[in-house]
Amino acid sequence: MHPPEIDIRVQTRYVPEASEPIDEVYGFAYTITITNLGDAAAQLISRHWVIEDSDGHLEEVRGLGVVGHQPLLQPGESFEYTSGCRLHTPTGTMRGSYQFVTEEGDPFLVAIPPFALDATGQLGPRTMH
Repeated sequence: MHPPEIDIRVQTRYVPEASEPIDEVYGFAYTITITNLGDAAAQLISRHWVIEDSDGHLEEVRGLGVVGHQPLLQPGESFEYTSGCRLHTPTGTMRGSYQFVTEEGDPFLVAIPPFALDATGQLGPRTMH
């Protein structure tokens, strides 16, 4: 049996009120929608993010669940959450993965391709599918 297909969509935005450009702090919010497109339930167990600013500085974040939740997604169900991060440059990227487990207890990984964080406004609103 193969793992359920999981669709990840990401929307990002610059958050001026969480930023201090004079101190090289740029705040970003990202909203992620996770949808189970498969025919079996799957539970999100943990996350791994790699956040990179335009100077090449990397920060890795690992943890259980997302925003305090480990959602169990039945077929067709979605879970949406918003979180944030800060960079020392006005642009950067995030990429990562979610660890899921099937109802049978089999773990599987869902990769999240890189998406842009942009405080300059040059990239416009970003949605990654």
